[in-house]
Amino acid sequence: MPTLRYLQLDVFPASLGGGNPLGVVVAAQALSDAQMQCIAHWLNLVETTFVLPPDNADADYRLRIFTPSAEIPFAGHPTIGSAHAVLDCGFACARDGRLIQQCGAGLLPIRIEGAGAQRELFVRSPPARVLRDGSDNASVRAALGIRQRGALPPAFVEGGRRWWVAELANEHDVRSWQPNHAAIKALARADACLGLCVFARCVNADYDVVVRAFPAGAGIVEDPASGAANGLIAAYIAQAEPQGKLAHGYRVSQGREMGHDAELVARIDADATVWVGGRTRTVIEGMLDWPA
Repeated sequence: MPTLRYLQLDVFPASLGGGNPLGVVVAAQALSDAQMQCIAHWLNLVETTFVLPPDNADADYRLRIFTPSAEIPFAGHPTIGSAHAVLDCGFACARDGRLIQQCGAGLLPIRIEGAGAQRELFVRSPPARVLRDGSDNASVRAALGIRQRGALPPAFVEGGRRWWVAELANEHDVRSWQPNHAAIKALARADACLGLCVFARCVNADYDVVVRAFPAGAGIVEDPASGAANGLIAAYIAQAEPQGKLAHGYRVSQGREMGHDAELVARIDADATVWVGGRTRTVIEGMLDWPA
């Protein structure tokens, strides 16, 4: 079996090494399902992706996404990072400034802005809706503790994945928060969701919102840069405050509390369609030797 091209990326870095790491295996059609899972387990990154030729004529490539223990249909930072790899490796070319990715969540358009080191890629988030208000939910109160809430009430939001979303009063409350991980895990189990993400509006020249995401439902304590969580937060803000300051998009700071410095961007179209993305940097490039 021939060796395969492998890239290890830093997705959404605000500074060197500040984003979310991702492994990408390009032209991986010779690998079996079991081999893909074994490679992802061995690399032990949050996610590893495998780029394949599409089997849908409308797509530019097909993507499979694996955690160290399971395949998942969609995630934000693997989608953005893999699109970066596809373009840089020449596996597919953009058409009218876009790529179409085929994955377990269907066909996803990816928008390309800029070029070179300044290039930003954006994936369209699945349509989102608020399932219920969490203002009086005892499990949500237990997970949030005594932190003062922001302008919007906690909400259970669905858009491809399900998250509890809560706004806190200010940036300091988000960054200094010592979360009750057991309570967040109980909340995730009770509602069969990924977990809890918190955010606050900021007065800052470099970013507008600070976010922390705790996907206990996926067995992850904290995510340094979550495209899926930020997509739901942006959809919630756009629906709740259609005339608000953030209703057309904003920049996000995430991950500093766990030693990362990530920056994501939310774009919100006039019809409330949400796009989440940012920059990606290739850190390692080489060949993967994985015999059958």
